[in-house]
Amino acid sequence: MKYILGTLLLCSASLVMGSAHSHGTPIANHGGVVQAVGETWLELVVKGDKLELYLEDDGDPMPSAGVSGTVSVAGKPGELTLAPAGANKLEAKGAVPAGARVTAKLLMADKKTKVATTFALK
Repeated sequence: MKYILGTLLLCSASLVMGSAHSHGTPIANHGGVVQAVGETWLELVVKGDKLELYLEDDGDPMPSAGVSGTVSVAGKPGELTLAPAGANKLEAKGAVPAGARVTAKLLMADKKTKVATTFALK
C-alpha cells in the first residue's frame, strides 16, 4: 500500500511540475515584425518614411521614456536616431525599402542595459 501511495504521489508531483509557465509568445500588436530579446519584445513598424519601434516587457507595454537608440538599414550608410514618441514607442525618420534587414540598438532607461536585434522586413 505504501508503495502504491508513494508512486501516486510521485506521479502527481511530476504532473504539477510539468505545467510550469513559460514566457508568452511575442505578438505583433501594431502590424509590424516582432523580435524577443530575453523578456523584452521589440516590434518594428515601417510607415512611409518613419520607423516606429514598440517596447514590451514580456507582453506588457514598457515605457519608452529615457530609452535611446539607433537603427541601421543593411546596405545604407549611417544610422537613424530613435527618440521616445509615446507611452511605449520610439520613432526615427528615414525610408526603409521592403525586404530590408534593420538592426536596432537600444540603451534602456537604466542607462546600463543594452538591447540589440535584427529585423527581416517583408
